[in-house]
This record gives sequence, structure tokens and C-alpha cells, in this order.
Amino acid sequence: MTGIGRSHGAITVVNAMPLGIGATIGIDLETKARFSTGGEYRKVNIINDPGENTDMAEICVRETYREIVEMEPKGWNLDICSQIPVSRGLKSSSSACNAIISAVLEENGKYMEKMDVVRLGVRCAREARVTVTGSFDDACGCHLGGFVVTDNRDDTVILHRNIEEYDVILHVPEHKIRKAGLPLEALIGTAPEMEKVLNVARSDPLKALTMNGEIISRASGLDNSLAKRAMEAGALGAGLSGAGPAIAIVVPGGRGRGFATDLGIADAMITRTRGMKL
Repeated sequence: MTGIGRSHGAITVVNAMPLGIGATIGIDLETKARFSTGGEYRKVNIINDPGENTDMAEICVRETYREIVEMEPKGWNLDICSQIPVSRGLKSSSSACNAIISAVLEENGKYMEKMDVVRLGVRCAREARVTVTGSFDDACGCHLGGFVVTDNRDDTVILHRNIEEYDVILHVPEHKIRKAGLPLEALIGTAPEMEKVLNVARSDPLKALTMNGEIISRASGLDNSLAKRAMEAGALGAGLSGAGPAIAIVVPGGRGRGFATDLGIADAMITRTRGMKL
């Protein structure tokens, strides 16, 4: 039997690094994991980015077996294929953890509540050191959809509600940004400004997304000029996602491709917001 697991991506509304509290909006980009047992070896194939490190994936498999109190087989194969570009701020690691765990569970005929999958994935991501904050906000956005605010210091959900269906334009530069290279001191120094962003997010997440992008890009020394141009052109919200370098631009449904072309980024990825999935 082959177990199949899926999760999705998310964009940042409030970066969790300054306050330990983060917020995200789920998007439709998908990660799919296929897991099967057998053979003499354990193999991870990251189809969309073969050069990526596989430690996190191996931890997810191991910890899922521990969670279901089963012995990890001597041999297994894990294929991961994702529409989410790696290390661009679009929650690829959180999505992969959710999908891998779900695939291992299905292969073993086991069930786990979505929130339990999320919590296990966060634990695995922390062990793999692919996250600074634990990324509970990212993992919730990916797996639960909608708009979610979480306290990553104790992995609790503060707010979770549905989000209107919008088109999301993703400008994804070629270069990756690894967590180990982040200017943590500068980011933590934005905490007073981010308190205001968090307050705005509760009632107007798209405005908060824009404010967050301006603050985090300035602290990180990243280019956020495309987001500013998008807002001047009538976007509902636009800004750096995660630690970057991707820029997320939110526009009314059905307008994504035309808006991107008018901005001069016709090759941008176009997806949609993803509603709550409980």
C-alpha cells in the first residue's frame, strides 16, 4: 500500500519572529507526499528540488512511527512533490511536514486530527532546525486554511476564521533565504512596530500583510518595491512573505494574471487564498 498525504502553502500576515506571535493566510499551492514500505533502504526523493536536505523528511517519518507506536520499517520510500518554492517564505517546510506525516499515517491505516498532525510537524521542524519560531502559524495556515493567528511560544491558536477567495500573485526570486542567515537582532528590534501590525491584523489582515512586508523587508534589507508598486496599482494587500524573498500580492478573484502582466511580472505564480479546512 502507498500512503498519500497533502498539504498546502501560506503567506505571511504577521511575521512571528519579532513577537513570537504570527499570522498567515492559506493558499492553494499544494505539496503531495507518497510513502510506501519495503526493500532494504530508506530513500527520500524531493522531486521538485532534488538538491534539498532530507533530514527533516526523515525525522517526520521516524516521529510519526513513534507517535503511532509502531516500529519504523527497515526500508521505505518517500516521494515529495511540491508546487511551493523552497526557502522563499511560502511555508514549504511546514507544508512538507504536514504532507509527509499524513502519508505515513495513511500507509499505516492510522488517523490523526489535523491539529495533531500540525503539532507533530512543528515538533519535527524544530528538531530539524528549519524554523526559528517553530512555525506553528505557518503549519496551521498550510493545513487548516483560512486566516489564522497563533502564539508560537506555546503553540496555541488565538484566532482562526475563514478568508474571502482572492487571487494571490507570487513573485518568487531565484535565490533562497535560509533561516541560519536571518538578521535576528534586527527583526526582534521591530517588535514595537509589529505590535501595531498584530492589532490591525485582527480586523484587516490584508492591511496587516502590507504593513508587515514593509517592516520586515526594511529590517532584513530586502527589496519590497514591487509590493509598493502593486499597492499603487490597486492591490488589496502586498508584501514580503515570511523571511522572503517572495512577494505576495492579493487582488480580487479572477484578476491575478492580468494584474501581474500589468505590473510587468507576467511570469509570476498565480494561486488563490484557501478557505478553512477543519
